[in-house]
Amino acid sequence: MRALSDFNHEHLRDELARQGFPILHAQRILRAFYRAHGRIDLGAMAVGNALRDWLASNVRPRQSRVLRRHESADGTVKLLVGFDAGGAVETVLMPSHRRDRAAACVSSQVGCSMGCDFCASTRSGFERDLTAGEVVEQFLHTACEAASGGRRISTLVFMGMGEPLLNLDNVVDAIRRIADRSLGAVGYRNITVSTVGIVPGIDRLAELDLGVHLALSLHAPDDATRSSLVPVNRRWRVREIVEAAQRFQQRTGRPVNVEYCMLAGVNDSDEQARLLADLLRGWRAHVNLIPYNAIGAGLSGTVYQRPAPERVERFTELLRERGVVTHVRQTRGDDVSAACGQLRVFSLSPSRGEGRGEG
Repeated sequence: MRALSDFNHEHLRDELARQGFPILHAQRILRAFYRAHGRIDLGAMAVGNALRDWLASNVRPRQSRVLRRHESADGTVKLLVGFDAGGAVETVLMPSHRRDRAAACVSSQVGCSMGCDFCASTRSGFERDLTAGEVVEQFLHTACEAASGGRRISTLVFMGMGEPLLNLDNVVDAIRRIADRSLGAVGYRNITVSTVGIVPGIDRLAELDLGVHLALSLHAPDDATRSSLVPVNRRWRVREIVEAAQRFQQRTGRPVNVEYCMLAGVNDSDEQARLLADLLRGWRAHVNLIPYNAIGAGLSGTVYQRPAPERVERFTELLRERGVVTHVRQTRGDDVSAACGQLRVFSLSPSRGEGRGEG
């Protein structure tokens, strides 16, 4: 039995036509489903007895459930979402400074194969790609959580578990539903897709020209350092990845966000700041500096440390002096392991603020 989150307008219209039902009901059903954040009772829909009975017997509202809910002292909420097809991912809701808005961070894969040494998502390895419907349901769970606090999701980022560009078909299908004005209604311009540097995927995303933003998880300006932190750099070197990001910007007209996790004594020197500025000279890129969020020992056994605030400030100054638009990302949700780099397949122990959740 397929879940309603697996359908877009076209797919549901086709299915209704095959069953002999009016196709105009497709938009009505999906609009109600998204407005109810996936909580719709298909059997109670006012679409006629025959169609209502068919829906109740052949389509299920959901294919996932919230297994665990953690709330941070700063209001960030992390949800552990389990899927009927197996596996679980963590997804995060971050309240905005505006009382009616929030941002969601969703995962694209169960686990991750990228092996980034400072990231918890890769610890258990890669299990499988998520389907478009499973990605959509993460959005619906966070939208439900946001609505309970009088908010709506205004921005969404693919910065959770997994490498989105290695699951691009499903990610794009999910984006189209989440962005659609009559469905998720987030809007393409409010969605960001992150990558560690899958060059063919960057080029394909540019060709699709969806209107979404690209975030490049760079983390080092030189090949030696980056290869030790991000193993995929041995396949596509820093210069190749940056050139792909430049092509994305040229094709779409959208500035690229360069994500840079700062690790004390590893990638935070004055010389590396200058190298990064040189690398970004001449094109529109915004640098987000992310002070490291602790996960314990990485895959290599290295225990990384967050740089001192003075070092982060110095690194920022050096970039800005050289004309690079630079921001330091505020850490959110680190007390419940919901901050950047801390998401993982499952929780080993209860965290503060834990509670059972229903999405």
